[in-house]
Amino acid sequence: MAELSIFQLVLVGLVFVWSGFVRTSLGFGGAVLSLPFLLLLHDEPLVFLPIIAIHLMIFSSWIAWRGHRQLVAENGGHPPTESNIDWVYLLRSMKVMIIPKLIGVVGLLTLPGNVLTNIIFVIVMVYAIGYVLDKPFRSRNRWVDALLLALGGYVSGTSLIGAPLIVAVFATHVAAHQLRDTLFVLWFILVLIKMVSFVIAGVDLQLIHQLWLLPCALVGHLLGERAHQHMLASQTNLYFRVLGGVLILVSVVGLFSSAG
Repeated sequence: MAELSIFQLVLVGLVFVWSGFVRTSLGFGGAVLSLPFLLLLHDEPLVFLPIIAIHLMIFSSWIAWRGHRQLVAENGGHPPTESNIDWVYLLRSMKVMIIPKLIGVVGLLTLPGNVLTNIIFVIVMVYAIGYVLDKPFRSRNRWVDALLLALGGYVSGTSLIGAPLIVAVFATHVAAHQLRDTLFVLWFILVLIKMVSFVIAGVDLQLIHQLWLLPCALVGHLLGERAHQHMLASQTNLYFRVLGGVLILVSVVGLFSSAG
């Protein structure tokens, strides 16, 4: 990111505030809803993906730990009778996702940057159309579940934006009060695999930029915690429709920019 101007770096910081906010408030989407904006500023996915991955590992483990601590407190300081994480379904889904995930990781490290960027924008546009039409992915068939999980694992391996596909399945099978923390444990596992591949391949982890982008994500995280509590008791259909419209616009601009 050395070639970016001060103004562009400020915009990058704001996008990471947005990323932290979305990740914490929704339980997913920190990558899929921020990566398109980042790619408009600097068309190199491998510059931003390690930063997003490290942020996700830090905040996902923090949120899952806080969820456990809250249950302990509510149980009078004793271990809770029910975990805040659905370990049974988590392990079952990992059996389906692990191989596509590894295939996706290989695809990330071999596909040209512009090809991967176009794939990301197309995928985000498909998700965004679902948001605008208020028809997010939902599944009640085990074969469709397996297909969505496999596709989500693959896309997660290529770009860390497979969350909407995975959430579509988890939201059907995991209790609402366990969903966010279960997803965060899943994100931690999937991102850990990605980070190992980055290290093996010698990808620059952008550790210098972590020093100033992590506080940006923390600001978004703190705002997202408040928003999450609010959204538990309110409808967010309008929010998703507006968000979907913005993402469609960004994706169209990104595709044209990449083609040019």
